[in-house]
Amino acid sequence: MLTTEFPGCRELIDAIDTAVSKDSTFAITDSLRNSLCKLMRSGEVKLPECVFETAEGRYARRELYRSERHGYCVVAMTWGPGQGTPIHDHCGMWCVEGVWSGALEVVQYERLADENGHYRFQPVGSIQAGPGSAGSLIPPHEYHTIRNPSDDAIAVSLHIYSGNMTHCAVFQPLPEDHAYQRYERQLGLDPVH
Repeated sequence: MLTTEFPGCRELIDAIDTAVSKDSTFAITDSLRNSLCKLMRSGEVKLPECVFETAEGRYARRELYRSERHGYCVVAMTWGPGQGTPIHDHCGMWCVEGVWSGALEVVQYERLADENGHYRFQPVGSIQAGPGSAGSLIPPHEYHTIRNPSDDAIAVSLHIYSGNMTHCAVFQPLPEDHAYQRYERQLGLDPVH
């Protein structure tokens, strides 16, 4: 179900459909990362103007497409200066994320053994991702933070999830060293116009 028409949307959907027909999660995400990078760099796809509009006090999420046949979902996210996420998971779904414009700082975390009902994480890598770059998360390696490090520029990223991601777990730091409390967060969508 296409939320809105935009130049190159058919090429984007065809590339995703081709990738999700692969026989393993690794093959799907590898194909999807490569296709997404090519499409972003070629300028063939022009996202709707609304995805370049920020939301007050939080990042914006706009669903561009949901495949009834394959179940995947395409969401554009708009990050105002300094906006970001706490450590969060992807509800057991694989995800491929590409930076459309601006830059994002992505920190990946490994979940360590839980202690006394508290969650523990260790950062295992950090990247500054620029336009045309893409990465993937495959459970159980699905924990990360995303942040727009800029003081004055917005960033836009495109996220392709294996399903409709309506909620996730977020992890807020506790006063103890490297301990986190888990909360469920419902994920809303901003309008596409």
